[in-house]
Amino acid sequence: MSDTYPYWLFDNSPIDDPAIFETPSGEIIGGGERAVRFIRALRHPKTGKPFQLDRWQERLIRRIYGPRDADGHRIVEEVVMMIPRGGRKTTLGAALALLHSIGPERVPHGQVILAAYDREQARIAYDEASGIVAARKETKAATRVRDFVHEIEHRASGATLKAVSSDAAAQNGKTPSFVLIDEIHAWKKRGLYDVLRTGLTKTENTLCVVISQAGRGTDNLADEAFGYARRVAAGEITKPSLLPVIFETPKDADWRDEALWHRANPGLKFGYPVLKKMRTMAEEAENRPAIREKFRNDHLNIWLDKSTDPFVDMSIYDKGSTPIDLDALAGAPCWIGVDMSTTTDLTAVVAAFRDPDDEDGFVVIPHFFIPGDNVRARGERDGVPYPTWAEEGHLTPTPGNVIDYRAVEQHIRDLADRFDVREIGFDRAYAMPVMSPLQEDGFPVLTIAQAPVQQSGALATLERAIIGGKLQHGGHPVLRWNFANIAVQTGSTGLRTMNKGKSTDRIDGAVACWMAVSRAAANDAPPKSILLSENAADYAAW
Repeated sequence: MSDTYPYWLFDNSPIDDPAIFETPSGEIIGGGERAVRFIRALRHPKTGKPFQLDRWQERLIRRIYGPRDADGHRIVEEVVMMIPRGGRKTTLGAALALLHSIGPERVPHGQVILAAYDREQARIAYDEASGIVAARKETKAATRVRDFVHEIEHRASGATLKAVSSDAAAQNGKTPSFVLIDEIHAWKKRGLYDVLRTGLTKTENTLCVVISQAGRGTDNLADEAFGYARRVAAGEITKPSLLPVIFETPKDADWRDEALWHRANPGLKFGYPVLKKMRTMAEEAENRPAIREKFRNDHLNIWLDKSTDPFVDMSIYDKGSTPIDLDALAGAPCWIGVDMSTTTDLTAVVAAFRDPDDEDGFVVIPHFFIPGDNVRARGERDGVPYPTWAEEGHLTPTPGNVIDYRAVEQHIRDLADRFDVREIGFDRAYAMPVMSPLQEDGFPVLTIAQAPVQQSGALATLERAIIGGKLQHGGHPVLRWNFANIAVQTGSTGLRTMNKGKSTDRIDGAVACWMAVSRAAANDAPPKSILLSENAADYAAW
């Protein structure tokens, strides 16, 4: 990970703040100073005391609102902030929203939007803002509060603050002056995000603040937003209008090191979160892997893979992303694994080869199929870019609202034309429409049991290959997504299986992969059908 830490929040480096605004008393001050004074004048709804603005928060606000271009407009138009759980993100976001709705950054009839992934989270941000308004008689008198629609209006200017959730269509046509995107790590759809960001382009001097803890997985909205912000923070992209504020910890860091706790949590020394409670949780995490992963994700902002009990570390998996030379594999021995789906889900076909450059290694070529109707809606449902993957050739949308099994069958026949196919292994579920015509034409078709005694050894083979850097997959994005979703279940006998029911999302490609690789690993065995059975003795010959 490049060092993207916001050291400037804690040093004494100067922050530009040209004096261009006149206060009611006639004093000329900068935009950063004006914003800080307004927020300090607010009162916290729970304590009634002046708003607590610690040094790092003050420098953040000065950095957003101080620097100006030649026309006097703010240089910063977007803030992307990653702060761990308990870091008072929502309170800070609510204060900034009030700065733009009832404070000096407001514009006549301006629209301030607090956007969250669901109504409950949107209500939390709104309640924080309305509580701040109610805590001081001056702010209460200057506003109309309409709790039933989650809206606060500034009487004199007509500016409004409104909380919204995932209904993107309802926000079309809006022209916001300020948008808070709250807890983006939990957003499963991007429609509202895109609509609000488009609305911000309609006028000048707008501001978007994305504020969240670290998320999980790739190929989602949060990974996209923070991935871009990291590149800006690292200096790979020059974009003065975007201010990245990323408190993040490397995956391989010692999560028990309290120095890292303080590094990742800028408010820890001020009491948020509570250090004593973090210590208690860390003690529990020592012997509870699920709690440990949550601790790392929530309190250290370590970006995790989707599964809470991952099959392999995805950073190790990614070492197999070198592009694959398909021409070099022409005519090579090939073992195929097929995980058929119901009529609406993914179907995966994975071809596995022994690595010609490493006798202990494997090369896999995956391909996926999905119903062609409503591909974009299916992508929003699963939180992944199916349309993009289809355009890039990583999956095939077949005509209609169910998968065309003939397309799957033809793909397997095409593989047999290019390679020396030794076996085509199917999970028996839903397989007959494709298996039968292939079998009738003499293809080496067999069924592979999914029972623990069958699967556990195959998973061990696949795991060894990945950990040893001996599985080349070319960085196929759909297959990577599937592997990141895996939840492995260990039974009372110690045998392991990929559990589709407990996995966070689709794992069809990973299932097809273990079938293909395990048969490639057993390439000395004669081709034969491996029938499903609950009797371990049935598998003794395999």
